Amino acid sequence: MARHIERHRTNRVGWLRAAVLGANDGIVSTASLILGVLASGADSEAVMVAGIAGLVAGAMSMAAGEYVSVSSQSDTENSDLDRERKELAEDPVHEHEELTHIYVQRGLDLELARRVATQLMAKDALGAHARDELGISEILKARPVQAALSSAITFALGALLPILVILLFPPPQQTIAVSLTSLAFLAMLGALAAKVGGAPIIKAASRVALWGALAQALTAGVGAIFGVVA
Repeated sequence: MARHIERHRTNRVGWLRAAVLGANDGIVSTASLILGVLASGADSEAVMVAGIAGLVAGAMSMAAGEYVSVSSQSDTENSDLDRERKELAEDPVHEHEELTHIYVQRGLDLELARRVATQLMAKDALGAHARDELGISEILKARPVQAALSSAITFALGALLPILVILLFPPPQQTIAVSLTSLAFLAMLGALAAKVGGAPIIKAASRVALWGALAQALTAGVGAIFGVVA
């Protein structure tokens, strides 16, 4: 039997989503926060404190949010699997017919669908129903810890970029440097994510940079307004 050697991108969906979301939020939120504080007229020490606090708080928030969200998905999947396991034990004949009907709907004739259902259930009945009835596969299965760690780490890495810019540039140049480098980082992140996921690169890069620019403009505007009021 020929070995299946094709490489697909679907198995990257889980970690790629969490990683891109984390890095994007790290850059956007921290750069916007820094620009807002800069626009308020705060000194360099206050700007640095705000940036570091934003990094720590954001990383923890991303980790907690992803863990809770993906855990809810995992709980739902486990509940469905427990129910399916019980139904297989109590009424395997009905479950066989249910699986047969699914394969008929997908284009197999009735006899072939029954043989396929019989063979798959003989090997792994729960796995067959999880995959073909519930839509749960090993590739797309919810992994809360992986999602939380990916989001926290990538958020911190993304947030570190505008903070490093503050360290490298003198105060008169910090606003424009943070803004331009952050938008460049966002565009590169969007392009990288698109390349890994097989999506259009220019469209993804432009979309990420546009929303980043909007966030920066709004936050800087708020900082300027409150800085003037103060």
